[in-house]
Amino acid sequence: MTHYWILPYLTRMNSSLVAYDDSDSDTETGKAENLNLSSRETRLASFAMNPIQYFAPGGLANKSTYKMQTVENTASIDTSIISEGAPAYKVQANNRDLATVYPWKEYSNQAETLSGNGSFSQKRVHQDKIVAIKGIRPYIPKRLRQEETSKVYEKKESEEQRASSAIPGEQISTEVSEVIKPYLGSKYKSTEIPRNLVFQMSKHSGPVNKVQWCPVQGWSHMLLSASMDKTFKIWNAVDTGCCLKTYSCHSCAVRTAQWSLCGRRILSGGFDSMLHLTDVETGTQVFSSKNEFRISTLKFHLSEPNIFICGGFSPEVKAWDIRNCKVIKVYKAAVQQTLDILFLPEGKEFLTSTDAVSRDSADRTIIAWDFHSAAKISNQIFHERYTCPSLTLHPREPAFVAQTNGNYMALFSTQRPYRINKKKRYEGHKVEGFAVGCEFSPDGTLLVTGSSEGKIFFYNYHTARIIHTLSAHNQACVSATFHPVLPSLLATCDWAGDIKIWQ
Repeated sequence: MTHYWILPYLTRMNSSLVAYDDSDSDTETGKAENLNLSSRETRLASFAMNPIQYFAPGGLANKSTYKMQTVENTASIDTSIISEGAPAYKVQANNRDLATVYPWKEYSNQAETLSGNGSFSQKRVHQDKIVAIKGIRPYIPKRLRQEETSKVYEKKESEEQRASSAIPGEQISTEVSEVIKPYLGSKYKSTEIPRNLVFQMSKHSGPVNKVQWCPVQGWSHMLLSASMDKTFKIWNAVDTGCCLKTYSCHSCAVRTAQWSLCGRRILSGGFDSMLHLTDVETGTQVFSSKNEFRISTLKFHLSEPNIFICGGFSPEVKAWDIRNCKVIKVYKAAVQQTLDILFLPEGKEFLTSTDAVSRDSADRTIIAWDFHSAAKISNQIFHERYTCPSLTLHPREPAFVAQTNGNYMALFSTQRPYRINKKKRYEGHKVEGFAVGCEFSPDGTLLVTGSSEGKIFFYNYHTARIIHTLSAHNQACVSATFHPVLPSLLATCDWAGDIKIWQ
């Protein structure tokens, strides 16, 4: 039975084909007149045309564009496989035709099945690929777009952090320096006073607060420096005088930094209240924690390499355990700031110097603590009206020295009740409010200190007299340290950002 009501629609559809394709016009017209289709077949024919009109290349510019694309891309219907009540139909098309209809897919000669309601039940073969066509982009859900954006930003931030936390210079070398090799395994000789400048290193853009040689003798060619320019650096201060690596993990001034006992990590603290334990070779942070106050001093425990103590602009001093990133002890004192920390031999007790002074005496200026119980042992050690910006331990005798803002250094006993030696006072240099450090030579015969004038003073430990004065810097020299192996090598730094090596 022929459905005559559908012929006008088929005639109108094929008239457009005749208008733009003379070669196939007769054939297409004949098919339209003789085709016997049911209502379901009509929906199939109309569906085969709609995708071309919506997805034809060139957009919706004009009507002729649609018709031209219709001629080139119409899929022919194989009526030989169509029967009444059939559950599905097949559409045959070459690669060029359906690739034009669906430009985001790459078709093979395999047929796709159409469900009975006229929609595609797509059976994608594994050869199908998503191809990018100009002007057509597949829809991406909002959640996936947000995830991709967050991944991009996280990757960018991690790359920037890695680039900023460790700025490479020369490669960190763990080989023993040829200069140091002859001195390893031998007894330390008597210290000689350095007089000649070997290296001058000026990479820091701010004042340098501290310099320290690597404690591992085989790697002691490396020198650590902490600066107010938000960085700390490692130098080859024995062979070349070059900067090996710069670490920029702090957002404010780095007030102090210290080598770990193994020489592979550096603990640093600063005015951003952050504590960082940084791997020397990779520059990554092994341990990082936000502190409750700005940090001015920190020290590793002498026998527990995973424990350190930090103090700063707070009445509290805290002991941290790196393994679990937690505070294990809190030492409370009625002070405003802790200036320096010094562990006594065996690590059972330690000292803190503070800024607490009264009108008639320096009550709580130096406090002795029991490390395990967090109890105060004594706060009546130093009775002068001066604060002590730095403390240092004698390497061979039970004594320590405190640098004072009274322009002298005082000598104390490390044994209770920590009595001051009133017969010896190392004076002659000026401090004038700077955090000037002091240190003994490895053999304990010399005591060296910087000064606010930029000079370096060498004192005889036994006589407390000045042996030599070295005009080293133009601004305040705040740190001076002897090399642990080489007998006459000295590193100094100043408030202008310069580091100098003397021999």
